[in-house]
Amino acid sequence: MTERPGRAGRSGGQAGAGELLELVRSGRAVTRGALQQVTGLSRATVGQRLDRLFRAGWLREGAGGPVGSPLGGRPSITLEFDGSHAVVLVADLDTRHARAAVLSLTGEILAEHSGTLVVEDGPEVVLAELAHWFGELLEKAGHAAAEVSGVGLAVPGPVDSETGRVVQPPMMPGWDGYDITGRLSRAFTEHTGAPAVPVLVDNDANLMAYGEQRAGHPDCRAFVLVKVSTGIGAGVVVDGSIYRGIDGGAGDIGHIRVGADALCRCGSYGCLAAVASGGAVARRLAESGVPAASGADVRDLLAAGHPEAAALAREAGRRVGDVLATVVTLLNPGVLMIAGDLAGTPFLTGVRELLYQRALPRSTAHLDVVTSRLGERAALIGAGALVVEHLYAPERVEERLLALGV
Repeated sequence: MTERPGRAGRSGGQAGAGELLELVRSGRAVTRGALQQVTGLSRATVGQRLDRLFRAGWLREGAGGPVGSPLGGRPSITLEFDGSHAVVLVADLDTRHARAAVLSLTGEILAEHSGTLVVEDGPEVVLAELAHWFGELLEKAGHAAAEVSGVGLAVPGPVDSETGRVVQPPMMPGWDGYDITGRLSRAFTEHTGAPAVPVLVDNDANLMAYGEQRAGHPDCRAFVLVKVSTGIGAGVVVDGSIYRGIDGGAGDIGHIRVGADALCRCGSYGCLAAVASGGAVARRLAESGVPAASGADVRDLLAAGHPEAAALAREAGRRVGDVLATVVTLLNPGVLMIAGDLAGTPFLTGVRELLYQRALPRSTAHLDVVTSRLGERAALIGAGALVVEHLYAPERVEERLLALGV
C-alpha cells in the first residue's frame, strides 16, 4: 500500500513512533484508525510503530471506543499512555523549606515529604540531602530506584534552561552558575546505586504556573502566576509552554523598581520585593513588635486573622497590583493567579483594587483573577510534567527506544 503524505517525523520523513505516542498522549488520536487518518501512514506501518511502543511498556490498550460505522461492527480499541512503567522524582526548594515527592508519569503523588532545608547552606549540602529524601521516598512509595526515569527541581531563582544553572540568584547565595543537574544526578546515584537519569531544573514560579495551567486551566492560551512568598516572581505559560525569555529571566517582577527606598536582597533599592513580599511584610511586623521572620510566619498570622498582618498584606497587594497592571496590559492573559504565602483575601483585595484601577478595561475584560488550586504542590506537579514532556517528546522517543533495544 502506498503511504499518503503524513506529518514529518524522525522515521523516513514521516511520523515516527514519537509522533504517534504524542498523538495518543494528547488525545488527538487514540485508535489505530485515527492514527492512520492523521498521519497518512498505512495500517501496517502504524502497527509496526505501535508495536515498539507496546514492547517498551509505554502504551497499552484501553476499553473499546464507540462503533464508528452506522452498520455496526466491533468497536475500535482505544490506545492509552501507560503511566505505570516508571516514576519521576521532584522537589521544590524554598529559602528555608523544601518539599519532595515521587510522582507517577501521569502526575499522581505516590509519596511526599516536606521539611527544613536551608538554601543558604549551599548546593552541596542541599542537593545531598534531597537525594537522601528521594531514597526514603522511593522506599515509602514501594518503587525501586531503577524505575526512576527523571528528576525535576524547582528553585527560587532565575534558571538558564539550556544549562540548568541558576543565574545571579538574589536568594540563593553560593549557587550562581553551579552545576545543579550534574551534582543532583550524582547524588541520586550515590544514595540509591541506580544509573544516572536526566535532571531538569527551572524557576519555582515557572513550574507552579506550568502545573496550575495544565491542571486547572488547560484551555487558557496566556496564563500568568505570581508567587508572593519570601520574594516575588511570576511564571508565564503561553500556548501550553513556559515562556522563559532568552536566558531564563522572564517573570522576575520582584526586581521592578517601584520608587521606594528599601534595600532589596539583590543589592538595589526600591525593588517590589523589598516592599511587598512576604519577607518585607514580616520585617514590618517585627518592627512593630509582632513575632515574624518570614513569609511563612505572615501566612500563619493571616490564617489566625491578625489585623495588622491583614492590613500590611492588603497594602502589599496594592503595590503588586500596580505592577501587574503593566503585566496584564503587556500579556493580555486570560488567567492571573496569585500564589504563595500571601495569597489570601487581604492581599488579593489589594491586588484587585490597583489592577482594575490602573489597567485598561480592554485588558481586564476577560481576565480571571484567582488563587492557587494546587497550593504547595503546584511546583511539584509542574516539575513532574516538565520531566515527562522532556522524556516523551517526539524527537527524544526514538533514541530512547533504541537504547531499550526495541
